[in-house]
Amino acid sequence: MPIEEVAARAGIDGKHLELYGKYKAKVSPEAASHNGRAAGKLILVTAISPTPAGEGKTTTTVGLGDALSMLGKRCMIALREPSLGPVFGVKGGAAGGGYAQVVPMEDINLHFTGDLHAVGAANNLLAALLDNHIYQGNALGIDPKTIVLKRCIDMNDRQLRVIASGQGGKTGGVPRDDGFDITVASEVMAALCLCDGISDLKNRLGKIIVAYDAGGQAVTAARLRAAGAMAALLKDAVKPNLVQTLGGTPALIHGGPFANIAHGCNSLAATRLALQSADYTVTEAGFGADLGAEKFMDIKCRAGGLRPSAVVIVATVRALKMHGGADKSELKREDIEAVKRGLPNLLRHIRNLREVFGLEPVVALNKFPSDGRAELDAVREACAGVGADCALSEVYGMGGAGGLELAAKVIAASEKPNRFRYAYPDSLPIREKVQTLARDIYGADGADFTPEAEAQLLKYSEFDALPVCMAKTQYSFSDNPAALGAPQGFRITVRRLKVCAGAGFVVAFTGDVLTMPGLPAAPAAEGIDIDAQGNITGLF
Repeated sequence: MPIEEVAARAGIDGKHLELYGKYKAKVSPEAASHNGRAAGKLILVTAISPTPAGEGKTTTTVGLGDALSMLGKRCMIALREPSLGPVFGVKGGAAGGGYAQVVPMEDINLHFTGDLHAVGAANNLLAALLDNHIYQGNALGIDPKTIVLKRCIDMNDRQLRVIASGQGGKTGGVPRDDGFDITVASEVMAALCLCDGISDLKNRLGKIIVAYDAGGQAVTAARLRAAGAMAALLKDAVKPNLVQTLGGTPALIHGGPFANIAHGCNSLAATRLALQSADYTVTEAGFGADLGAEKFMDIKCRAGGLRPSAVVIVATVRALKMHGGADKSELKREDIEAVKRGLPNLLRHIRNLREVFGLEPVVALNKFPSDGRAELDAVREACAGVGADCALSEVYGMGGAGGLELAAKVIAASEKPNRFRYAYPDSLPIREKVQTLARDIYGADGADFTPEAEAQLLKYSEFDALPVCMAKTQYSFSDNPAALGAPQGFRITVRRLKVCAGAGFVVAFTGDVLTMPGLPAAPAAEGIDIDAQGNITGLF
């Protein structure tokens, strides 16, 4: 449908739209405060620990939204924007799949409305101002060895992880070790997604710590007088993007922080707009519930005063087989024992959401054609054994019609009172917040800190009130990506900490997590093409 019709379906007046062609629009922040509606129910879609077999979290989110619409509910979905890194790498796009997609899929996966490029430009402007300040005399006394800000690019490019910059001689800048992050791991992206309008964004940008001076005092973007220009670059990026699903459900796609190295949720602005425009807002959080859902609760909900009404855990027979030790090449062969061996991963996620966050999850069993009846029954029986609702989801092949059972169970769950709470109080120091997540969410015996991290705990004590954003592998509850299922008897090692004062959290880096991914041996980009008529193929 023309995007004006989609907006009208969501109760958004056309005067609040800034059109990007026929099927995309920016929505002004004023739209949420002009419809006079009470906030609707917030439904979070999360998943088991991801595997190369695929779980279908975005597909389930879109299909659930369409199913709720088919049941006569006023619904909107809220998703993150895809990063070009995964699109051209190994993961592919992030617009759903089959008949449960947001459209126009090609536009959404490629550039969209330019938000990620604006984030990269704002970040790199700050980096340029920082290096120029040092070059022009360094009035703030910045110690170049303490610079924590990196430039960024929205592409998987391992060659840029560690570089030497300023190598052009006297007029080429000040030589120093440098590097790039992927744009979606930048603090600018995190601040954009957690801000409350342009004024709050400018304030958050000003708090970004870029380095320290010789006396150990933080040097911020505000001290470099960079926040105003950065905010100017983001004046349009701060506005949510409106598109639609194949079923015609309005969809807001805005912001795209990674969940294994950032907080993994779409923007607060988009979520709030959806809540004010619909009776049910269906949103997702990146990767498994130990990362995405935990950060959704402890960072996004805490920052925005949100309270989820229900939560969905997406699982597949294929992924559970991999958690049970099956090889990816054998996933089409019926193997009930592998499913059973993998079920502890799902059951731990159910337990966490119940016991830590006070929420009663609904399991969405995302069906693949190769799934055997006995395998599906084994998952249902395991859910029933712990008193968890489980619904078969076939939205990939059937759209909303394949998610009606799931939608009905989600509606029922959202009507029940819950005991939602955070995993830890603000008052806990950073060390204890990390220990709490290690024990209560990951199932670890505890967390250890390297000497570097120990020194940073002392240095950053003034930020103890901030929540913690764990940078951890998505493939395991532990910091070892090979430890599948529900590992026990392990400890989490925190290598270093980074204060993101503008975003409003402290990042704890564990394992070998990188802030700049690399491309695989056979990148998805090699299969993407465009014909003379402009038709794009190979995106998925």
